[in-house]
Order: sequence, then C-alpha cells, then structure tokens
Amino acid sequence: MALAAAVAVGTTACHDIEEWDNDRQGNFDALWTVLDQHYCFFTEKGVDWHEVYSRYAPRISEQMTAEELFSVMAEMLDELRDGHVNLSSPFNTSYYRAWWSDYPQNYDERLVQQYYFNFNYRSIGGIDYGILPQNIGYMRYPSFNYGIGEGNLDNVLAYFATCDALIIDIRDNGGGSLTNVETLVARFITERTLVGYISHKTGPGHDDFSEPMAFYYNPASDGHWLWAKPVAVLTNRSTFSAANNFASIMRLLPNCHLVGATTGGGSGMPYSSEIPCGWTVRCSACPVLDAQGNGTEHGVSPTQDCLVDLDPLDALSGRDTMLDRAVDLLTSL
Repeated sequence: MALAAAVAVGTTACHDIEEWDNDRQGNFDALWTVLDQHYCFFTEKGVDWHEVYSRYAPRISEQMTAEELFSVMAEMLDELRDGHVNLSSPFNTSYYRAWWSDYPQNYDERLVQQYYFNFNYRSIGGIDYGILPQNIGYMRYPSFNYGIGEGNLDNVLAYFATCDALIIDIRDNGGGSLTNVETLVARFITERTLVGYISHKTGPGHDDFSEPMAFYYNPASDGHWLWAKPVAVLTNRSTFSAANNFASIMRLLPNCHLVGATTGGGSGMPYSSEIPCGWTVRCSACPVLDAQGNGTEHGVSPTQDCLVDLDPLDALSGRDTMLDRAVDLLTSL
C-alpha cells in the first residue's frame, strides 16, 4: 500500500535514545519528551508545549499514587485535543473525547433500520445494505476495522447495479485500517488517482518534517465491479481517523458529495513508545493532507450546501434528516 510505504520511510528517522529514572518525575518527563519530539500538530493547534510543562510539572510529587500520576498525565495530554493521543496503563487508557462529545450525535442506527428498511436489509462483511424506495443503494459501513472482502464488495455493488445512485453511511465510524480505505476507494476510481500527501518527522523539533510526499490509489483490478454513478457519503462528528481519511478522499472525487456534519478529524499517523514504568503512549506523528494539500486534522467539511444535522423532531417522526438530504440531492442530479 502506497501510504504504508510512505509511513515506513518516516520511521527511519533516528534520535538519540534518552533515559529517565523510573520514578514519578522521571516518568512524567519521559512522557512530555516523547510528545515533544514526535507529536506533529503543535504548530497547527497553537499549543505551547513548554508552557504546558510549566503548568503540570509542579503537580508531580514522589508521594503520588500511580492513579494520581496517571490522572495528571492524562490531563496534560488532553491539552493537545487529539483523539489519537493515548496513555495506557494496566488500569486505564486516557482518551480525549471532547473532539466529538461537544457536538450532536447526528446518527441513530435504529432509525434507519426500522423506518427506512423495516429491518429488511442485507449484511455481509461488516456492511449493511439495501435499496431505498427512490432506487438508491444504501450501504452502512460502521468501522474500517471490519475487513472488506473483494468478493463481498462485488456482490454488494452487483446488487445495486440497477440503482441510480449510492449512499455510503460512515456516521459513527471511528476508523480502523487504511488498507480497507484503499480497498473501498478503489471501487470509485477508474485510473491511478492522487489521494493525499504525508510528511514524516526528520528531527526532534516541532517543525522538523519532510516535504509532503504524494500517495496514490489504483482502481480495483479487472473483473471487479466499479461504481461510476453519483455517490453521497454521510458523515457526522464521530467520523474519525481512517473514516476521516476516506471522507477526505471521496469528497474530491467526481460525482461524489459529502453530506452531513463536519467529520471528527484525526489525520495523524500514529507513533507509539513506552515510558520507564511500562505505560505506553501513542500520538499523532505524521500529518496526512488531502489531495489538494489541505490538512484534515480538524475534520472534513461537507460539500457546499450539504451541511445538515439530524433534526430530533424529524427523528421522532421516523425521519433521518441527513439521509433525506442525501436522497434529495441524488434524485436532483
């Protein structure tokens, strides 16, 4: 996979190996330094990491329990406002949730299953799918952790062969494997296509990055179904990480519209390390840009005039406002 190869290049950059004491201060300093040297969005997010240290370091004492130390460390990591930044111990894993929790959910699985399909839909390989009354195919892909078999995709797209358009619902899709992103995108392109850029760390400085390197996807190989009719991709704030990447690619393809709310972002390829006590830390290390060179860490906006939330009153009446907007759009093309 092209993106994986680009990331592999980035991992060859070397830094001096530092050692810290396995005490409260040593573990705190180790965590802060790992982020200082590897995190990729300090400048983009306007975070003064040294100022953050000056506020949190005085809270560390050797009399703290492990739980108390973890709590302070997790709070410090939240300053980065990044769902890809985690600290994991035997008793807890930190996770920044405000990237989505401060926004409306904008998705109700039961609403779609009951009122649009009367629970009469198909399921294969992690995909739920069916045909809406307007002769529009609908496929729900809840996680890019679910492997997509080429044969499964062929069967789904063949089932939609007589449909006039297709809706791909990735609301609440928290990400997963970029290999699955490539497999799905390959069904919507007919030639080798530029889908984004990636930079890798070249040194410990906050702005030490390589020039962005382009990466491309190829269409599915001969004998597999391709889709050339109009497509709408449904997104909400809980569309994150690999799903965010999928949205950024699909948004720029011909005949494709992004409908719904701005995605949750999460565009940094991860780096993992360990601090002296054995706790692991993961952070965004390699920024990924879309095919136009735009950052997507803060999310991908819907296509113009396609921004819409799920109306709670409509939902009470059995209507998904966002899905209805996608149907109206596709039937008007």
